[in-house]
Amino acid sequence: MPKEDLELKSLSQFYGTNGYVNVLGINCTDGIAYIMKSGYSWFVTDMVVMINAKFKDEEFLSVKLKLDDNTNSTFNKATGTIDDGNGKILYTQKYEFTDAKRDLTLFCCDNVLMLSGEY
Repeated sequence: MPKEDLELKSLSQFYGTNGYVNVLGINCTDGIAYIMKSGYSWFVTDMVVMINAKFKDEEFLSVKLKLDDNTNSTFNKATGTIDDGNGKILYTQKYEFTDAKRDLTLFCCDNVLMLSGEY
């Protein structure tokens, strides 16, 4: 596995987990550990901090990173959101600068953060 893979080329190999990595009190699957090692730790950390601060008691959350449509630049702007799983936005974080190369959808269920494919 490359040290940094901003395109997350190996993302499809994660459909379950062998164990958890604890990130600030939230259990994270192997897939989350992979995206963190691949250059997205800033996003995961931001979202985990907010989950801990305001949404720790929620049974289910959908966590998303959406890149702005800015194809003429090396670096993108992006928006991170946390919603209730039914589209009700609970938190929004704007990123004016990111080298992220793809959108992400993560789920947090019963204090476990996972890729959508690991749910």
